[in-house]
Amino acid sequence: MKDKYMGTIKVGSKGQVVIPKEVRDMFHIDPGETLLLLADVKQGIAIVKNDAYLDFAREVFNAQEKPEEPEGN
Repeated sequence: MKDKYMGTIKVGSKGQVVIPKEVRDMFHIDPGETLLLLADVKQGIAIVKNDAYLDFAREVFNAQEKPEEPEGN
């Protein structure tokens, strides 16, 4: 399947991991790109593209800047 991947990675002595090429290609991750690491003790670790979260954060801030409409309209 081209939309799924399972494999193992090792943590190096400096805590670094290598994202497998197949995964980098799948998610179009380029060298130098910033990724966001999310961690939860119960749910584990997720690594996502930073751009998606920046876009979401911009939308949240933009929504907060718009004046509220009076109730009943």
